[in-house]
Amino acid sequence: MNGRIHSIETSGMVDGPGIRYVIFTQGCLLRCQYCHNPDSWDREGGEVRSVSSLVTDIKKYWPYMKHSNGGVTVSGGEPLLQIDFLIELFKQLKENGIHTTIDSSGGCFSSHQAFQDKLDELLQYTDLVLLDLKHIDDKKHKHLTGMTNKHILEFAKTLSNKDVPVWIRHVLVPGISDDTEDLKQLSSFINTLENVKKVEVLPYHKMGVYKWKELGLSYPLEGVEPPDDAKTAEAKRILQLH
Repeated sequence: MNGRIHSIETSGMVDGPGIRYVIFTQGCLLRCQYCHNPDSWDREGGEVRSVSSLVTDIKKYWPYMKHSNGGVTVSGGEPLLQIDFLIELFKQLKENGIHTTIDSSGGCFSSHQAFQDKLDELLQYTDLVLLDLKHIDDKKHKHLTGMTNKHILEFAKTLSNKDVPVWIRHVLVPGISDDTEDLKQLSSFINTLENVKKVEVLPYHKMGVYKWKELGLSYPLEGVEPPDDAKTAEAKRILQLH
């Protein structure tokens, strides 16, 4: 089983618990205005890697990841676009006792039975989902990402119904995703879920802007600066679990 891989980080510290081997998959349906990996959008790009080659490499790092209660996180792009690959990878990782995490925006979630069956199988081997909720307001979500949020919120509810541990992540962009009323609505939604273990507020940053320019793309958030500490703290207060 092969997958298309954008890049790999062997000592990630921010994508789940402990020290993590982070696999960034290729391909994404969303077009987030602040995306720091626009080069991951193309589903035909990246490097083709086999599950066996990845597991062999992961095992080299497992001793020190294990010591930190870490493991493997598959991010993107959107990892669920390669769900068959994920199933095989996570199955082998669990056979080796390795903690597994998916970092997903839920953009390809579908109610179709074929997808649901594969998702059920994948979740058997998944210890944690990092779910990126970009915006609670559907109109603003479409403007920010190019896509509705209805199926993404449905994905969040599905994970709750299946009692899959989730960390919710929200990128805080001044003037776009930091409105107080929007944050309160997002908080209300999050608190309807039964499986959320943590809520993370991720301050917007500009570290990926150079990639847009390298790709010849116009950066939509030109001139937008990262939020200040006070605004970030306020968002964390609003979104904290009740």
